[in-house]
Amino acid sequence: MIKNPIQYKLKFSISICLLTLSTFAQAQQIFSNNKYPITDFRQPLDITPPALAGSFGEIRGNHFHSGIDFRTNQREGYPVYAVADGYVSRLRVQNSGFGQALYINHPNGFTTVYGHLQRFSPKIATIVKNLEYEKKSFEIDEFPDATLIPVHKGEIIAWSGNRGSSGGPHLHFEIRDTKTEETINPQFFGIIIPDNIPPVIHGLYVYRLNGKTFNENTPKQSIGISGANGSYKTIAPISLTGEVGFGIVVTDRHNGLSGTNGVYSIQLEVDGKKVYTSALERFAFENSKAINSHIDYPTYLNTKRSIQKSFVEAGNPLKIYSGLVNNGKINFNDGASHQLRYIVTDSKGNVSTLPFTVNAGLATLTAPVVPTGIIYPYNKVNEFNTDDIKVVFPLGTLYSDLNFTYKKLPKPAGNAWSAVHQIHNRYTPLHIGFDISIKADNLPENLRSKALIVNSNGSSQGGYYDNGFIKATPKNFGSFHIAVDTIAPRISPINITEGKNMAGLSKMIFKISDNLSGIRSFNGYMDGKWILMEFDAKTATLWHSFDERTPSGKHSFELVVTDMKENTKRYPIHFSK
Repeated sequence: MIKNPIQYKLKFSISICLLTLSTFAQAQQIFSNNKYPITDFRQPLDITPPALAGSFGEIRGNHFHSGIDFRTNQREGYPVYAVADGYVSRLRVQNSGFGQALYINHPNGFTTVYGHLQRFSPKIATIVKNLEYEKKSFEIDEFPDATLIPVHKGEIIAWSGNRGSSGGPHLHFEIRDTKTEETINPQFFGIIIPDNIPPVIHGLYVYRLNGKTFNENTPKQSIGISGANGSYKTIAPISLTGEVGFGIVVTDRHNGLSGTNGVYSIQLEVDGKKVYTSALERFAFENSKAINSHIDYPTYLNTKRSIQKSFVEAGNPLKIYSGLVNNGKINFNDGASHQLRYIVTDSKGNVSTLPFTVNAGLATLTAPVVPTGIIYPYNKVNEFNTDDIKVVFPLGTLYSDLNFTYKKLPKPAGNAWSAVHQIHNRYTPLHIGFDISIKADNLPENLRSKALIVNSNGSSQGGYYDNGFIKATPKNFGSFHIAVDTIAPRISPINITEGKNMAGLSKMIFKISDNLSGIRSFNGYMDGKWILMEFDAKTATLWHSFDERTPSGKHSFELVVTDMKENTKRYPIHFSK
């Protein structure tokens, strides 16, 4: 374990700002003034040197990464240690997400989280299994009493794995504020990742806003840059007139076996004055989807390139911004030359800079742009209704005012029970879902309970029948129509057949899937009694590990899988062991 050389000299909580005055002098203005304990926590793994596959707050699809991902040499089974004294405050088992996870509350007011675990320590595993049998559910989310599972600093609580929505073996580790549940950058707590490598600046962009709301039609220009090792520059001066916003593409690496990670802070200066700062110290989970407002979302959809905008939309709820002038939008109308500079910093305080010159034009009088169509303000509840469709956008759905568009298209062939309703377009991100009700066309009564809403990709948005309409809550704009799901899930046995002797095998394995609405539940019954079936959503694999509940001899087994529209598939079989 790499130990913090400062931790043996400091026995109290200290401001990170003060801690970094000498080490991180260039970046001290963006480091937090909040006080965090830097000696309380040890590393959660004993792999040296520690290396990350993912950094705190880096850009992921629809969310900021909520912790740090420790590399585990591309394999599972490393001991995971409690980083400090405390008690297990939450036990979570999911089909996806963190898979198997532990939450530990500590006396200093923080909670640590350990995700994608292969297995729990024996005492915790016994408690989890008993809860699953008690509730007859593989998925559990329990909050034990503080006295049930006390742990001590350095105690093995689990082993690292690849469960849940994990792209490879690693340990996902978080530190949260116990009271607010906000997640905080673990490197503020003395969790050491060796790093003397500055961030890499890959691209600079300018957006010509001119008083208009940012959207997929906003004129955008890529500015050529060059440089390396923390020092960058534009290839030529830039000439701009009017209101603009800037955007930047940045990544970071650390020493050793580093992935391509995100940066900690981005700061933009104009003539030596800060106009924009974003710093990923902490964030609330309910705001994480606002990453789609933080980045150039249309470009991300089209190219997967993550341009971080340096201007903030009015409805963006993130608290990661500071020092904003005009929300980061800059007017170049004075005919003068201006010196701009980006300062990009990683969590260790390594800095990269990109200075550039903008030659401003002179302001010209132009007629104000009068928007056409329906304008929905971001700070109000908005509704759109016709005879065939009803749409409600709750307060907090939009990041900016929306010039709303709608189109009704013909009913598609096949499994369709309504026209297609095009609700705006996919390039405008939403913070929360919106309510949609689509009128059903001659839907028979016996199919009403099977009806749902699907998008243009055929993906279910859920839904239920109500007085001639199917209602659902999509999370994104798009095209929608009504379909029905009458097909039961599919069960494919992998290592078991009728009458097979399973002696010598540790588990029975199946693959399960559903054609449309998605799997609601799966239950296994051994000799008429419920048994635990475990599921990995990313591989669609379902299995039961044999234990004392299945002694030697002949057995009957039935697997029952039900989808979201209550279509059920049963798979009965006999075997011996």
